[in-house]
Amino acid sequence: MSIPYGLLALLEHGPRHGAQLRTEFESCTGSTWPLNIGQVYTTLGRLERDGLITAVDEEADGRQQPYAITEEGRRRLAEWYGQPVNRTQPARDELAIKLAMAVTAPEVDVAAIIQAQRHHTLRAMQDYTRLKARALAGDG
Repeated sequence: MSIPYGLLALLEHGPRHGAQLRTEFESCTGSTWPLNIGQVYTTLGRLERDGLITAVDEEADGRQQPYAITEEGRRRLAEWYGQPVNRTQPARDELAIKLAMAVTAPEVDVAAIIQAQRHHTLRAMQDYTRLKARALAGDG
């Protein structure tokens, strides 16, 4: 789930082709989430199919196809930034990627992302505390 949004975040900085996106994604994430180029182009194909990006005029050499984010892509990216990360999913840390991309996006309120995540985490902790109390009460 994070890879498509990470690519959209990078495309907010301007048109890029797949190899550029791969390099920048790995740089932003400290190479903790390596991408293979096939995965990048497959994801770009899906994003284009879904109307979140569009192919732009080819570069002069014609070898690399640059892509640009669409308004719908920007809207969906803004939604992603606003959603807390669901911690029940396996840990390839979406929060780390979200924050790494958000700090380079001037229009994104990083503090709001952190605050939403904090509230989400506190609610989860309260739920776990209640479950623990119920389990302990049943044992006694």
